[in-house]
Amino acid sequence: MPLVFIQESEMRLDAVKLGLATAIIFGVAWIICSLFVIMAPGGMMQMSGHMVHSNFEGMGWSLDWTGFFVGLVTWSVFSGLSVWAIATTYNRLLA
Repeated sequence: MPLVFIQESEMRLDAVKLGLATAIIFGVAWIICSLFVIMAPGGMMQMSGHMVHSNFEGMGWSLDWTGFFVGLVTWSVFSGLSVWAIATTYNRLLA
């Protein structure tokens, strides 16, 4: 059997599509998280405290429509831009 040499190719990322996909996923995650905060505020406060090794007992949520939309846009835009920057940097490192 003859030896077959396979040339390795470098995989480039489509930075715009990856950034957009990330923004969409983070937006959906924000919506789901906000729904949990509305449906079970105490449980979400306790879980959030556990996630950051803190005691949030005695604190409360402040989630109105303005905060919901500002958080949605902020998380979506910044997560998308961050992943776009990572993918762009990765592609440049391949060159």
